[in-house]
Amino acid sequence: MKTNSESFHSILNNVAKHITLTAAEKKFFCSLLRVKKLRKRQYLLQAGDVSRFEQFINTGALRAYYLDEKGHERIVQFGLEGWWIGDMASFFSGLPATLTIEAMEESELFQIERNDFDVLLDKVPKFERFFRILLSNAHIAHQRRLVSHLTGSAQERYLELLAKYPAFEQRIPLRHIASYLGVTPEFLSRMRKRLTKKK
Repeated sequence: MKTNSESFHSILNNVAKHITLTAAEKKFFCSLLRVKKLRKRQYLLQAGDVSRFEQFINTGALRAYYLDEKGHERIVQFGLEGWWIGDMASFFSGLPATLTIEAMEESELFQIERNDFDVLLDKVPKFERFFRILLSNAHIAHQRRLVSHLTGSAQERYLELLAKYPAFEQRIPLRHIASYLGVTPEFLSRMRKRLTKKK
């Protein structure tokens, strides 16, 4: 449900990193947003459904994953406060999503529906630049992760992840970090013990 009663301070700050909005443009943008609250382990999106929204995480933590041919979860993205999350391929194409997105904590998100997204770009063209930057950053992050996965060791990938996102170690379960790194939880646990002994 759309609302103007919630505080959209965090998402407006996120937008302001890349574009400058007038007061009227801010008001119009916020009028298109919907608030979505999730319980822990509640799905935001399930594979096979069409992704009708792009969403900004106001509070909480989520993970996006797919199931491989053996039915194992393969996590492709985490999301914390101040991040955008969704199945962009499904959102823009209207095809069924390949990703499942689930809350790891009680979470609150700000969503924009596809039709409203198109209206926003039409009425406030500078959002074209904003979302182009988001897509470019997502593509760069995906490329870097792919190169790291192909060239770096599991230990290097783990240390790089924690250096970039130190909050992950406290907020994301070990088994999910292992899935993201492409190793088993047991392997990651042993590796963490070795790293602790070296300190």
